[in-house]
Amino acid sequence: MGKYPPAAVHNPPPMDAKRALIALTVVGGLFRFGTLDLQSYWLDEAATVELVTLDLSGMLHRVPDSESSPPLYYVLAWLWTQVFGSGEVGLRSLSALFGTASIPVAYAAAAELCSRRVGLIVAALAAVSPVLVWYSQEARAYSLLILLGGLSLWSFARLLNRPSGTAAAAWAVSSALALATHYFAAFLVLPEAVWLAAVPAARRRALPAQACVAATAAALLPLALHQRSLGLATFIADESLALRLARAAKGFLLGFESPLEVALTVLASAVAGIAALAGVRLARRAGDRGVRKAAVIGGAAVAVPLLLALVDVDYFDTRNLLAAWLPLMVVVGGGLAAHRIGLAGLAVLCAAGLASVVGVALEPTWQRDDWRGMAEALGPADAPRVLVVQPASGRRPLGVYLDELSPLPDRGRRVAELASVYPVRRGMGGAHPAPPPRGGAAPLAGFSLGRPRLSDTYSIFPQRAPAPQPIAPVQARGLVLVAGEPFAVLLQRP
Repeated sequence: MGKYPPAAVHNPPPMDAKRALIALTVVGGLFRFGTLDLQSYWLDEAATVELVTLDLSGMLHRVPDSESSPPLYYVLAWLWTQVFGSGEVGLRSLSALFGTASIPVAYAAAAELCSRRVGLIVAALAAVSPVLVWYSQEARAYSLLILLGGLSLWSFARLLNRPSGTAAAAWAVSSALALATHYFAAFLVLPEAVWLAAVPAARRRALPAQACVAATAAALLPLALHQRSLGLATFIADESLALRLARAAKGFLLGFESPLEVALTVLASAVAGIAALAGVRLARRAGDRGVRKAAVIGGAAVAVPLLLALVDVDYFDTRNLLAAWLPLMVVVGGGLAAHRIGLAGLAVLCAAGLASVVGVALEPTWQRDDWRGMAEALGPADAPRVLVVQPASGRRPLGVYLDELSPLPDRGRRVAELASVYPVRRGMGGAHPAPPPRGGAAPLAGFSLGRPRLSDTYSIFPQRAPAPQPIAPVQARGLVLVAGEPFAVLLQRP
C-alpha cells in the first residue's frame, strides 16, 4: 500500500491513537445515547414498534409484506426489546449502540486503507456526523447498515494488504450480514468483490468468501423482488432526482437541519470538496492506493444507484446511500491529512457537524414529528372521541401512544368530543418546516369549539357537544385543517 509523504503527514504512535480513539468514541456515544428520549417515534419507527411487539414468528411472517428491507435488523431488535422494552430509549438504544461502535470501525477501516492519522480524522468526523447521529437514534436498520458496511470495508482492505483466511472470513460474514440488513449494501460490497477478484494475491483467499456473499444475495433476491412489487418505496421517485442528489451531498455533511444552513452548507461543502480533491491528487501523485480504493468504492456506492434511478429503478435517497458515507469520508480524510492546514479544515467540518447536532437537539421543529406530544396533549378519552389526523399516515405513530385507536366505522359513532390534529411537517425538499396550521375548522352541527392546544410542533383543535352526537367519516371531512392532504378519521375509545 502506498504511503503518504513523511513531510506531509505525521502518523501518531499507536498508544496516542488508541487514547484519541477512545475519547472520540466516548464523545460520539454521548451524542447518540444522551438524547434518545428527546424525540417521538415517527411513522417508520412506529412500523418497527408494531413488528417487535409481535411474537417472533408473527414478526417474520409480516416483514416481507410490510417492509422494503431484509429481516436481520428486525430479528436483532426483537431480541433486544425482550430485555430493554419497546419504548424510545429501550428500542433506540440498539441503534445507538451500533452507531457508537461504528466510530472505532470507521477508524479501523481508514487506518487499514491509509494511516492511523487518516483513521483518527475519519473517526472524528463520524463521532459528530449529524446524519450518523440522526440514524443512531432511529429504530430502523440504517445504523446497523453503517456498522456492517464499515466492517466490510475494513476487512476488504485487510484482505488486500495482508491476505489471510481470517480476513476473508471477516469480509464474507460482514458483507453477507450487511446484505441481510439493507439491499443497498450491495453497492458497497459488489465493487469490493470485483476489486478482490482483480488482485491475484487476494483472489485465492477471496474466492470462497465471494461465493458465500453471492449465495446470500441469491437467497435474498426473491424477497427483494417481492418487496419491490409492493411499491412501498415508490414515493421516493416523486421528487426531482437532482434535488435528492444535492440533498444527499448536504446530508452527508450537515444532516437534515442546521442553523445558518446556507452558510454552513457552502462552507462545509467547500472544505470537504477541496479535501476530497487533495486526497485524489495525493493518490495519483504519491501512489496511495488506500484513498484510490475508497474513492472507487464510495463513488460506485453512489453512482450505481444514481444510474439505476435514471432507468426507472429509483430508490435514490440519502438514507439508502449511507453505506457510501465511510469510503467517501476516507477520501476527505486523506486530503485533510495530506497538509498541515487540513487540521483547520477538520475543525471546520467538526464544528459544522456539532452545530447541526446541537441545533436539532435544541429546536423541536427540526426533530421528528411530535406524535408523543400530541398524544399527551389529547390525553386519555373519558368517552369515545373522534380524531381527524393529518397526514393519514399519522395513525401509526399516534397509535403507539394512544391505546384503543382504530378507524371510525362507516356507520359512524355517537361522540361528544372531536379533535383535528396536525404536526409540524418537513417537506420532501428538506427545507425548514413551516409552522402547523393555526386556524381550526368551523364547528360541526351540535358542537362548539374548545380551547386549541398549540405548540411549536403541532396544532390540536377540539370541539365538544353537550350530549353525544352521531358522527360518520363523511361528516368528519369538515374537520380537515389542510385541504388536499390525506387524512385519517379515527375513533379513540375510553
